This record gives sequence, structure tokens and C-alpha cells, in this order.
Amino acid sequence: MSMILPKNAMTEEDIKLQFITPALTSKWPMGKITMETQITDGKINLKGNFVFREKPKRADYILYLNANNPIAVVEAKDNKHSISHGLQQAMAYAQMLDIPFAFSSNGDGFAEHDFLTGTERQFGLDEFPTEDELVARYKAESALTPEQQTIIDQPYYSSQTTYSPRYYQRIAVNRTLDAIAKGQDRLLLVMATGTGKTYTAFQIVYRLLQSGLKRKILYLADRNILVDQSIQQDFAPLEKVTHKISVAKDDKSTITSHQVYFSLYQQLVGDDDQEHFSELFSPDFFDLIIVDECHRGSAKEESRWRRILEYFSSATQIGMTATPKETKYISNLSYFGEPVYTYSLKEGIEDGFLAPFKVINIITDIGDGWRPRKGQRDIYGNIIKDRIYTNSDYDYNIIIEDRIQQVAAEITRYLKSTDRMSKTIVFCATEDAAERMRQALVNLNSDMVKENPDYVLRITGSDDYGKSKLKYFISTSKEGPVIATTSKLLSTGADCKMTKLIVLDEMIGSMTEFKQIIGRGTRLREKEGKTHFVVMDFRGVTRLFADPDWDGPIEIDPGFTPGGKKPPEGDDPGGEGLVDPPPSKGPKPIVARDGCQVQIIHKTVAIYDANGKLLRQESIVDYTKENILGEYASLDNFIQQWTAEEKKEKIRELLLERGIDLEPMKTDQGMSDVDDFDFICHVAFDRKPLTRRERANNVKKRDFLSKYSGVAREVLEALLDKYMNAGIYEVEKTEILRLDPFVRLGKPAKIASYFGGKDGYVQAVRELAAELYRAV
Repeated sequence: MSMILPKNAMTEEDIKLQFITPALTSKWPMGKITMETQITDGKINLKGNFVFREKPKRADYILYLNANNPIAVVEAKDNKHSISHGLQQAMAYAQMLDIPFAFSSNGDGFAEHDFLTGTERQFGLDEFPTEDELVARYKAESALTPEQQTIIDQPYYSSQTTYSPRYYQRIAVNRTLDAIAKGQDRLLLVMATGTGKTYTAFQIVYRLLQSGLKRKILYLADRNILVDQSIQQDFAPLEKVTHKISVAKDDKSTITSHQVYFSLYQQLVGDDDQEHFSELFSPDFFDLIIVDECHRGSAKEESRWRRILEYFSSATQIGMTATPKETKYISNLSYFGEPVYTYSLKEGIEDGFLAPFKVINIITDIGDGWRPRKGQRDIYGNIIKDRIYTNSDYDYNIIIEDRIQQVAAEITRYLKSTDRMSKTIVFCATEDAAERMRQALVNLNSDMVKENPDYVLRITGSDDYGKSKLKYFISTSKEGPVIATTSKLLSTGADCKMTKLIVLDEMIGSMTEFKQIIGRGTRLREKEGKTHFVVMDFRGVTRLFADPDWDGPIEIDPGFTPGGKKPPEGDDPGGEGLVDPPPSKGPKPIVARDGCQVQIIHKTVAIYDANGKLLRQESIVDYTKENILGEYASLDNFIQQWTAEEKKEKIRELLLERGIDLEPMKTDQGMSDVDDFDFICHVAFDRKPLTRRERANNVKKRDFLSKYSGVAREVLEALLDKYMNAGIYEVEKTEILRLDPFVRLGKPAKIASYFGGKDGYVQAVRELAAELYRAV
């Protein structure tokens, strides 16, 4: 066969087409080969102003044992490289995909790495193993049992409305089923929030039922919403054989005819400690039990599911969690054993399946301590105990009204500067604190509440109305509620896909709880405009959760909470309790707004990489500078674009889209009398700012106004006065002519006539703006 190009001049694609593909298809059926198979979605990067995806990882060829099980990956290189040059890349993909064989080729032959034996070899292009040969090697080297073979042959559930498993879901399912087929009866699956634990559980259950290895299955959770979500969504294909246990209604004569049962721990073990499960089922009734969110760990919760599992001890039992932890209160590993598979938050972000995030740390002037004046009284007239109160006290032991107001104002300011329809969860210290925060946010967002009374809602365990609206809050198609204030209810389980802002205004004492809260935002919804999310931290808790692997085991001192203080009396030291601490005796002191005025004194923005390592932490000013420099290459470039922009407000809107609101920054730095133009020049380019008054006076000193006379000059002088007070954006608006002092000069059309018409007036305003920003 003659070639147009010599082999060493061909591209990798040419080598694949002319040599590698024919070599593979001569030994393997086409239906068991895929090319350019996408493995990941490509990591989403947050770089300054830009959010972009990296290229997804793709394997050149994957060979399949069957639809469930890829068996080999082949990486191609052009002929300038050696036969084995691509083998390490092939091995990396094979390890990632849990595949036993890796091959590479440059068109001259193949290099092979066998993970089952740990050996490597090279052979000719026409010597690639046939399907039968490679499958026979796999079975022999793996020593498969008949039960394992049965599981391998059983397909996944598929339909037009069901997506195929992602690579890590396939591994989780296959490893779990393989372990069960080998006779392992206690298993732990660790999968980060947002990576599809319930979908994975469904595929495990479906394949076990279809294979006949399991017939009666119990799925345990601790909240109705988790059970209902599972039944209605991922487990919907099994609806004909599914039953949700209701102790009040069920009896032995009607309950035993189903295959998949769902229940709350609280249903099977009542608050009265009555073991309802023993009344309904014999100890050997179930042959598989799945414990969802098995990290849950107050002593009471743990004892409930432990008693259930011990009663049904003959069943195979699978624990599923996003955060396996070993503490005094949580001991998953000791019960279920080491995980059969772990897919971490780090891996999910790295692969582009989970949303990355940045943290805005906000510090108030009372965060590290506030002490009442001598004899200071609360709103009830009681003397406030004289001591230093800190973030660990606010809302737990004392209520500072102005602090609540300032937190709510900062949340509102952020949403106004970005997107007021961004789904937001505000985690508060207690249910009462969640109600106070709700009221503050309602009043600060009254324009939105006027349009939708449920724009801000409290959604907590004791709030029946709020709970009734939870399904609308977590919906991707419903616009409201938009802001949910909560305590513990939304910290885990609730599938809040569109959450773009998570606000931390509670003390968190557990890495497990922290990761569960972060998990409320990690789901990606690119089509709906969600590529990342923001964590706004008012308690300084995020800095205390450095976890090198973002998922590894960690010991938590049962008495630890951020700030080094014991948790509030009655709180769950493990951080996993789902109820608020019992109220203290007597009312908590409430300090009126004039009794303690609170200011936000510092903000920083922190960006983390997929390892949970801090990439960058900078002040809001530095963050703003970086964004401005990313948009405008130099001072001259910025001045040029500012001057050329007919409506200067467009530049402010551009910055607001980046989450930068200049007004509060100017206030913080005592520069409220400075134009945005000068503030940007000062922050980004270290240029000395002029006040608006100085700029206006400079215009008056020059001869710009002398070419106008009469009413026209009077109008321009009034515009300069408006600029001194309100800034350039108000001057640019034609609506300003309907306000004082312009109204006494006539209607807008009449005023424009003094400039020769509307176009003449607009041109005069542009010239005035140019004169304002003219270099001195």
C-alpha cells in the first residue's frame, strides 16, 4: 500500500486512521470500540474576570467487555514518538476508569500494561489480542466467581430519559456489585455531594434485582424530602415494586409484597424508642439495606440506624455518604469498613462535574469582641452581663440587632450587584435567628417581596409554611422563593441545584457539616447560568477547614468549635444535630440598634483549588484591582474607554457583573466624594484622585462654559452642581431634566431647544463629560 506521506510525517489522526484503527477492528467487533471517548467534562476555572472550562479528558480508544464494563484503553501517538510513549497516559486513564489493560501505539506496534499482573510487553501491529483472548485473560487473572460473572453480564437500567452513568458512577456501581458477589456484607461508598449518590444506588438496586442476587431491599434515610426525592426521581423506574413505609398504616399482611422499601429511621424507631421494625418484619426479611447519608451522627441518630442494622444483621448493608468521618459521634469506618470506592469533592471539581467556588470573608468591628457599657441594659430593661462577647455568642447567647441588619444589608448589596434572582441559603445560628434574618432581608428587599411575597422565606424544621415551599426553592424552574434562611434543615440532603450564594452566619464545629453545607452549592447547571458559587462567611469559619485532600479522614475534637470555644449549651458537638439547642433560661438579651452599632471593616476574597488549598486570598480592593487590570490593560486604555463610552454607567454595570460594587468600597475608604472614574484610577493605577467638587470647579475655571449663554449656560451650571452631589451617571440621564432645578426652566423639550434640539443637548452633555475628565 503506497502512502501519500511517509509514516514519520503523518499526524496522530493519520496514524490512527491508517494503522491503529485497522489493527483493532481486525480483532474486535466495531460495536465494542469507542473512539475519542469523553471521560470528564473539563474543569471549570475561575480566573479573575473569566469563568472558562478546560478541555475535557478523552481516551483515543476504549474497548468493552460489555456495555457495563470497559476492559482496555488505547492511546495513540504520531510516529515521531516511540511505541510506548503514550503508555503512561493510557495507564493514567485506565486507573482513572478502573480498567485492567492499557495500551499505546505509534503505528509500528503496541505496548501493553497489565494491571492484574503488573507486567508490560510490546508486540507487533498485527498481534493485538482478539476479544476472546483478552476476555479470557481477564477472567483467568481475576479469578471470577459465577456470581461475579452474573453481575458483570447484568446491564444498567437505560431509557430515553435516563442518562448513562458517568465513569465514577460506573466504577462505584461495579465495585459495589463485585464486592457483594464476592460475599462482602458491609460496604461503604463515599461520593461527594452533587455527584449522584442516589442515582448510583438506584443502578446498584436495579442490577441486583435483575440478576436475582437480591430480592428485598430497604433504603433508609432520615428526612422525608430525601425519601420522596429518591422515590420520585432516581427510583421512578421501579415505582411498581416500591413502597414507602408508614408505621401508622402498614401491617404485616399488606407490607411484604413489595421489593424496594423506603423508610425514615424515625419511622422504624419511634421517638418513644419503640422498635416498630420488629413489629413489621422478621430479622431475615431484607437481604440488602442501603443507609443514605450515613455520616449523620448525633448519638441519638446513630443509635437509631445501628439498632435497625443490627436487627437485620443477615442483610448485606451499604452505607452511602459524602463525608466519612471518625469521631466520638460518627464511626462509619468501624461499622462499614474501608470504602469500596471514594469520589471526592476535589475530583468532582477537577473533572468539571462539580461547581468551583470562592469565599468572601466579611469581618465586622465586633467579630473579635464587644463589651457592653457599664450598666448597659437590653431592650427588656435588664442589665447586660458585663463580659466580652464574640462571634461565638451572637445569636446564641446575645442578640445584636444592628449586626443582623448589617449582615442582611451585605447579602442584599451583593445580590443587587450581581443577580437578585440568585438562589441563596443563609445558615443562621438558630431557628429564631433565621426568623430575625428573614425579617431583615424582607425589609431590605421590599421591592422584590412586593412582587413575590415568598421572595424571602424561613425554611426550618419547625416552620411548616417554609417547609411546604421547599420544593419550590429547590426547583430549577420555579423563580421563588429566592432567599431561604435556615438553621440545620438545608445543611444536607436537600437537592438545591441552583444555589449560587451560601451565607455562613453560624458557628460550625465539624468538617463533616461544613462539607455538607458546601455541598448545597456544588451542583452545576450551566444551561440555567450556574457555573460556580460564592460562600459569604460572617463568622470566620471557612479559614478553619483546611483539608489537604478535601475529603480525607480527620479527627474532630468533640469539644471543638471555631474560635476555640465550646459549642452553645445543648448543641450537638459533632455538628450533625438537626435541631437547635434548647433555649436558655429566660430571654436572651437583645441589644437595640442604638445600643451597639456595627460596621463591616474588612472583606477578603479567597479562591481555592480542587485540592482545597488556598490559591489566593486578597482584600476586596485587591480583587477589584485585579478585575480592572484584567479588563483594562493600562491607565491610558481605561481613560480611552471611559471617554469613548457614551453612557459611563455601562462601565459600572460591567464591574457589577464581576461582583464589584464601588459605592460601599468608597464609603469604607472615606472616598464617597470621589467619582468612580477617580476611584478606579486610584485603586488600579495608583493615580491621585480628585473629588467631584474639584473636577467641577476645574471646569468652571476654564472657558468651557463661555461658549454658552442664557438658559443653556444655566442648565450646564446646574448639571455641574448635580455632578458634584450625585456623580456622572445622574448627569447623563435625560430624566434629570424633570427634576429640580430644571423644571422651573420648562419641559425637557423646551430645555433641549436652547441647545438646538435633543441632539444638541446630548452633544453638550458629552462635551461637558469630556471636559470633566480632561487631564489637568
